[in-house]
Amino acid sequence: MPPHLQDPPIYRDLLRAWADRGRTLPGRHDPEWVRLVAPQVTTGQFSAFPDPRGDGR
Repeated sequence: MPPHLQDPPIYRDLLRAWADRGRTLPGRHDPEWVRLVAPQVTTGQFSAFPDPRGDGR
């Protein structure tokens, strides 16, 4: 297995600055993304027509 290389100092500084400003960081949990992709429809929000028996659906 190759040794794990450290990020260059400029990249570490950039990540720190982004984190300090609350920005999204690669490989880290992002609560805003989780909120945006969460299902917006709740169970029972829409009604469905009952399937008539024997209609081939």
